[in-house]
Amino acid sequence: MKNKLTVLFLSVIFIQCTGIKSPDKNKEEFDVASNQLTVPSLLVNDSSVHDISKAYRIAIGDIVGNIQHHKSGVLGKKELTLYAGLAYDKPWTRDAAINVWNGFGMLSPEVSKNTLLAQVTKNDFGKDVITGQYWDKIIWTIGAWNYYLCTGDALFLEYTYTVVQNTLEVLERDEFTKELGLFRGPAVYGDGVSAYPKIYTNHQVKDKNGSYSGIYNWAKVNDDLKDEVGYGMPMHALSTNAVYYQAYVLLSEIEKELQVDVNPVWKEKATELRKAINTNFWSDAKKNYTYLVDPFGNSDAQESLGISLCLLFGIATEEQVAAVFENTVVVPAGIPCVYPSFERFKNEKLDSYGRHSGTVWPHIQGFWADASMKYNKPAIFMHEFNALTRHAIRDFQFVEIYHPTKETAYGGLQEPNKLKEWFCAERQTWSATAYLRMIYKNIIGVQVSVVGVHFKPFLPDNVQHIELLGMKYKNAILDIDIAGEGTVIEHFSINGKEQKIFFLPGNSVGNIKIQIKLKK
Repeated sequence: MKNKLTVLFLSVIFIQCTGIKSPDKNKEEFDVASNQLTVPSLLVNDSSVHDISKAYRIAIGDIVGNIQHHKSGVLGKKELTLYAGLAYDKPWTRDAAINVWNGFGMLSPEVSKNTLLAQVTKNDFGKDVITGQYWDKIIWTIGAWNYYLCTGDALFLEYTYTVVQNTLEVLERDEFTKELGLFRGPAVYGDGVSAYPKIYTNHQVKDKNGSYSGIYNWAKVNDDLKDEVGYGMPMHALSTNAVYYQAYVLLSEIEKELQVDVNPVWKEKATELRKAINTNFWSDAKKNYTYLVDPFGNSDAQESLGISLCLLFGIATEEQVAAVFENTVVVPAGIPCVYPSFERFKNEKLDSYGRHSGTVWPHIQGFWADASMKYNKPAIFMHEFNALTRHAIRDFQFVEIYHPTKETAYGGLQEPNKLKEWFCAERQTWSATAYLRMIYKNIIGVQVSVVGVHFKPFLPDNVQHIELLGMKYKNAILDIDIAGEGTVIEHFSINGKEQKIFFLPGNSVGNIKIQIKLKK
């Protein structure tokens, strides 16, 4: 039997604006509103150098390195925020939401809050609204909700309630197509033209076709084709409509938490949008969701983020879920962002793919992996988890994009120069937090809700014992010890007391030891 490590360096690191400080082990409560960064350590099979442990530590390093002082939005001064990655000089709205949602909310509540506030600004009428690229900025709602779940910060939730309503008021007016019951705009994160069919590279001046890389430019140079209302993009994307659906769902949940009268309109709008998504995007022929609904013939490509969100949010029916897992294409590096890559990017000599089509983006892997575990598909989960683990170990970092078959860092092709590979951002934050999502939510099995933490762990075949030491949750610090195999919980104890329900209440305080024994 291996000797256990008696010294656990980095068991819990607290990084403050003023320096590094060790936690007071005698404190019964921990300040939520602080600039502390709580870094749990991960031991796999009693080792901090197991490949999973090392990939986790690499992820933590990438994340910590992207915490920077920043001022934007309603932040009154420079505060610590989480940047999108090493190549970026700010936190982006969708990145901010996804990173907090992926688990950063448990690492640093205050930096999470600052990052979210950096994406809120005042509009011309003095109302606080979400800022950023317009089409998917409502995803901020999901990040804000997950921040609340990790902290119980009711004041911020009240502010969230106002901001989301203010933002939806404008988006419903400017970007909603009543005839279809869908919101217009590109796909979540898909800000490059390589994510879309060739029509979206067109220019009114024909000799300037393919002259821009940002999809938002299309409406600026296509007065003859753009929609007359709102920004003008006539497309409706699966993933974008999925996050609108979830925003409506969460508004009802927020009202319950704030103990205000629940407005039935949110549930009605969610129900109608879910129906519209399944009516317009589901293909009986493909037995899967399609990508775009637009005036130019639509696109039935596989949009993996949209598909994953439909599974995670419960948009898909039970029958659709089974069909999705049967018919979604996965490649060696993981699930491709859009499949297949559009024809204009194919070059056999270059073995090329579009930057946003055919390539593998780790943040999408994280959602697909999470969706697979929601529906008890561990083999599908392990394909994504193993791929991301080996890529991180090889590269000593989590990059932005991977080549689908070579599995190397790869920027892909995109207009205006389709023969020159684009950059692949290094130490990309949402790639690293996607790995955290896989560890925290799917392996450790931490499922945070409004009432507390439910546990649904999973140990892969090569892992017999795993410890996560020093996880912050509201006013508690959790040490979680899991042994055995599979997913069935045989024994569950909190501070040595056996529990019949695998649950930690949200009002728990202090240092808490959770021990779980699994069996197949």
